[in-house]
Amino acid sequence: MSLTSKTAFVTGGSRGIGLAIARALLEEGANVALTATTDRSASRAVAELAAAFPGDRVIGIEANVRDLAAVERAMAAATDRFGGLDILINNAGVGRLVPFDQLTPDIWNDVIGTNLTGVFNCCHAAIPRMRARGGGWIINISSLASTNPFVNGTAYCASKAALNAFSEALMQEIRYDGIKVSYVMPGSVDTEFGGRGAAKRGWALQGEDVAEVVVDLLRHPSRSLPSRVEMRPSQPPRKS
Repeated sequence: MSLTSKTAFVTGGSRGIGLAIARALLEEGANVALTATTDRSASRAVAELAAAFPGDRVIGIEANVRDLAAVERAMAAATDRFGGLDILINNAGVGRLVPFDQLTPDIWNDVIGTNLTGVFNCCHAAIPRMRARGGGWIINISSLASTNPFVNGTAYCASKAALNAFSEALMQEIRYDGIKVSYVMPGSVDTEFGGRGAAKRGWALQGEDVAEVVVDLLRHPSRSLPSRVEMRPSQPPRKS
C-alpha cells in the first residue's frame, strides 16, 4: 500500500508515540490529522511538523476521544480538509498508575474512557468513512501490559487487555469491507507517558520504533493482515 496522498487520523498525536507516528506518515507522503486534548498542544505539534513537511499536509484538532461528539467533529474536519479517511491510528492513552485503594471512580473512568471507550468512539466515526472509500486500516496502540499485568496497573492493564479483545473481534467483523484492524503492543517506551520530567531510559523503545512498525503494517500487501505485533526493548536491564 502506497501511503502517498492517503489520509491518516492520529489520536494523541501531539507528543510521544503519536507525534512520531504522525511524522513517519508524513515522510511516507500521507496527509495527517492529529488530535490533542488542547488546542495549544495540537498547534505546537502542527508547527513542528509543518516546518519539516511543507505543503499543508498536516492539521491539528483539539478533541478529547472520550467525547463522541468531539470525535465526530474532528473526523468531519479531517475528511473535509483532505477529502476522505484511509487510516486511523488510535494512540491516545493515559496511565494513572496507582494502588487499588487509591483507584477512585474518576481515575478508573479516565483510564477506561480514554484507552477503551475513546477507541470505540474513533472507530464508530471512522468506519463509515472508510467504507465509503472502499477500505482502510485501523491500528490500535495497545501495550504488553495487556498480557503482563503489574502492581498498581489495575485500570491500565484492564483497559489494554480489553482493547486487544475489541481489536480482534472488530478485525473479524469488518475485514470483508476491506478494512484491516491491527494492534501493536509495545513494552517500555521512552516517552513522557510516565509523567513530564520522567527519567530518560536509553535502553527503552523509542516512539520512532513504534512508528516504524505502524508504517510497516500499512505497507503490507492487501492479501496480508498482521493482526498483532509485540515489541520489546532488545536489552532491558537485567533483573537481580
